[in-house]
Amino acid sequence: MKHFRFRKLMLAAVLAAAVPSLGLAADTLKIGVAGPHTGDLAPYGIPTKEAAEMVAADFNAKGGVLGKQVELVSLDDQCKPEIATNVATKLVSEGVKVVIGHVCSGATKAALGIYQEAGVITVSPSATNPPLTQSGEYKNFYRTIAPDDMQGKLAATFATDKLGAKKIAIIHDKGDYGKGFADFAQQFVEQGGKAKIVMYEGITPGAMDYSAVVQKLRKEGADAVIFGGYHPEASKLVGQMKKKRVDVPFIGPDGVKGEGFLEIAGKNAEGVYATGPMDVSKYEQNKMAREAYSKKFGKEPGTFFDQGYAAMQAVLTAIEAAGGTDYAALGKALKSNFVETTVGKIKFDEQGDAEGVGFSVYQVKDGKFAEVQ
Repeated sequence: MKHFRFRKLMLAAVLAAAVPSLGLAADTLKIGVAGPHTGDLAPYGIPTKEAAEMVAADFNAKGGVLGKQVELVSLDDQCKPEIATNVATKLVSEGVKVVIGHVCSGATKAALGIYQEAGVITVSPSATNPPLTQSGEYKNFYRTIAPDDMQGKLAATFATDKLGAKKIAIIHDKGDYGKGFADFAQQFVEQGGKAKIVMYEGITPGAMDYSAVVQKLRKEGADAVIFGGYHPEASKLVGQMKKKRVDVPFIGPDGVKGEGFLEIAGKNAEGVYATGPMDVSKYEQNKMAREAYSKKFGKEPGTFFDQGYAAMQAVLTAIEAAGGTDYAALGKALKSNFVETTVGKIKFDEQGDAEGVGFSVYQVKDGKFAEVQ
């Protein structure tokens, strides 16, 4: 009997000791960060993860958000839809009410339904597929980057108006992002009436050889290529085009504009064009964030760092304005209040797109992307 009573007392003591730690956990604000942190597309996801960590550390140093310390729950989806659904389920089970991510449009689309059902707000720095906002299907989705219809139009008009292209080949990787960009480019080329689409072709991501596609480019007499997809495939295409001496301008989307493309394509990258978020280095928030990053990591931040930083700034500021993470109140705060961020002064429209952001055209010059329009 005494032994039993002793065990009860010990159990009570253990539970009592656990109470402070449970209270501490309740005093944190969990924010999910989802994107590719490993694999070929990690150069798009890691900068956002690093940006979120920097913003969280800055808020925490100033007392947190509503008196709570920001705790990040970072999970890797490798930009694969089937992994993204598992990541979303995991984040929901962790009690996360806000997610920064996902990064790729296909992965984002796969996860959004899970988040919406659970009342989780998601803010992506880079998922540009237009229907994610324009379809009205996902009321929980916001992004700090402009959609692909704007990007596709810019690529199309640049090819025809600036490069004078008359015969355009459009190639895509068959994914939500790549094909979506390609479709809009095709639409705006045809609407402009200044050039003819001589080829519209889908390729298989990960394939080692695209020589048949390159040969078709030559046969059709294309004088410009617009590509929808990411840098691994773009790198192979430009390399094989150089090898086959198909010397025509190559224009990719923001999935090409980054260090990953420059590293893999090497000297073949020279002269390649890519659309991407417009230069935001003039903004004070951007200058401070980039200086802090360079001081911490000893290098320049990667692709979508600015947009990831802005997403985290917007989210934490909205949580303060809403007084918490209530789904309706947080959504209202995101749409109602302008916030100074690394991409400028923004708020979100009724669809979830950030007002005041846009795209520019860049070209690889001396091994670096330089803004040309």
